[in-house]
Amino acid sequence: MDHDKQRTTPPALATAELRRRAERRLKEKMSHSPERTLAETHRLVHELEVHQVELEMQNEELQNTRDELEAALDQYSDLYDFAPVGYFSLDARGHILKANLKGAALLGVARQQLTQRLFTSFVLPTSRPFFVTFLELVLASGEQVCEAALLRDDATSFWASLHGTLSSDVEGEKKWCRVVVSDITSLKQAQEAQRRMEALAAANAELRQEIVQRKAVEARLEQSKQEQTRLLKRSQAMHHELRLLSRRVISVQEEERKRISRELHDVIAQTLTSISLRLAALKTEASRNPEGLERSIGRTQEEVVRSVNIVHQFARELRPAVLDDLGLVPALREFLKQFGTETGIHVKLSAFPEVERVSSDKRTVLYRIAHEALANVGRHAHASLVEVAIQKLDGAVCMTVKDNGKGFRQQGSLRARKVKRLGLLGMRERLEMLGGEFRILSTPGKGTTVFAQIPLKTRSSRKKAPSSRCLSRAGT
Repeated sequence: MDHDKQRTTPPALATAELRRRAERRLKEKMSHSPERTLAETHRLVHELEVHQVELEMQNEELQNTRDELEAALDQYSDLYDFAPVGYFSLDARGHILKANLKGAALLGVARQQLTQRLFTSFVLPTSRPFFVTFLELVLASGEQVCEAALLRDDATSFWASLHGTLSSDVEGEKKWCRVVVSDITSLKQAQEAQRRMEALAAANAELRQEIVQRKAVEARLEQSKQEQTRLLKRSQAMHHELRLLSRRVISVQEEERKRISRELHDVIAQTLTSISLRLAALKTEASRNPEGLERSIGRTQEEVVRSVNIVHQFARELRPAVLDDLGLVPALREFLKQFGTETGIHVKLSAFPEVERVSSDKRTVLYRIAHEALANVGRHAHASLVEVAIQKLDGAVCMTVKDNGKGFRQQGSLRARKVKRLGLLGMRERLEMLGGEFRILSTPGKGTTVFAQIPLKTRSSRKKAPSSRCLSRAGT
C-alpha cells in the first residue's frame, strides 16, 4: 500500500498546484475586467474544465509510462542479479565497480563487500598472469576471452570462463571492463575425464596390442618348446642309436679282429709253418736228392705267394691302397670286379671324372657307402643286377646304388631291428659328418636304391646340404 501511495502522490500534488495556479490566474483576470459578463465567465470555466481533463489525461499517461519504466527496471534487475552467470564491472586496474548476485555467489562474498576489491585477489596465482594479459587485451582491443582458476572466499577453487568487453561513457573519457564469469568446472572435469578416458583407451589399445604380441610370443615359445621337445627326442633317439652303433662298432671291430686273428692263425700261420717245414725238408733233401730240390722250392714259393695274397686281401678289406694311389673310380672298379666274381651279381659303374677332385675324406666316405651298400646287397637282396652311379648335381656329389633284389619295408628301417641295420646308420653318420644327406628308397619285390649326397663345398653342420634332384628322387 505504501508503494502504491508513493506512486499516486506526485500526480495529485501536481494537479492541486495546477488548480491553484489556474484559480489565481482567473482571479487576476477578473480583477482587471470586472465588467465581464456571466457568459464569458461560463466560457472560461468551461475552458478550465477542458484544460483540467487534458491535464488528467496527461497525468494518466505519465503514470503509465512510470509503471512501464518501473517494470522494465524490475525486469532488468532480475536479469542482472539472477542471471545464470556472474556480471562484473572492472576499472582499468581490475577493481570491482559492480557485481550481480550470481557473481557475488560465485566468489562467496556479499555483493556490498565486493566494491573496490581487486578481482585478481580472487584469481589463483597460477592464473594471474593470464588474467592480467586478458584485462590488458580487453582495454586495448575491446573484447577478449580466457579461462582462469578462481578462488572463493572460503578458499575453494573453481574453473571459470571470462568473457570481457570494453565500455565507456558518452564522452569516451572514462573506460571500464564488463566481464561475464561462467563456472566451467564441470566442463573441465568432463574434459579431464574425457582426456583420461582417451588415455585409458590408448593404454587399453596398447595393452591389447601387447597381449596380442605376448600371445604371439607365447605361441612362438610353444612352437619352440615343441620343436625343442622334438629335437630332444630326436637327439635322445640318435644318442641311443649312436650308443648302439658304438657298441656295434666295438663288437664288429672285435669280431673283425677275431676273424683276422683266426685267418692269420689258420691260414698265414699254417702256411708259414708249412714253409718252415718245407725249408727243413729242403735242407735234408738237398743232400739226399738234389734233383727234386727245384720242384720243392717251386711249391714253397707258391705257399709264399698265397700268403702274400691273403695279406693283400686283408689290407684291401681294411683300406684299399688303390683308393689313395689311383683314386675313387679305380678302387670301386677293382672292388666291384671282385664283388661280381664272389657273388655272381652283375655290376655296372658310371661316374663323372671330376669326382677325383673332391677331398680324400669325401672319396673315402663314398667308397665306404658303396662297400657297405654292396655288402648288404650280397647278404640280403638276392639281386642279379646292381647299378652304381656317381653324378654331379646342383653343387653336390650324388651317388646311387640301385639293385633289382627283393627289397624290404622301408618304414622304421633305420630304427627297427637296429642291430641288423647298424650298417645303414653307419652310412648315414658318415655322410652327416661331412654335411651330407642319406636316403633309402625300397619297396618289397621292387629292389632298393641307396641315395648319398655330399656338398662339393664344406658347409656348416647346422646348414642343410643343397637340395638336388638326387635326393628329390628319394622322396618320390
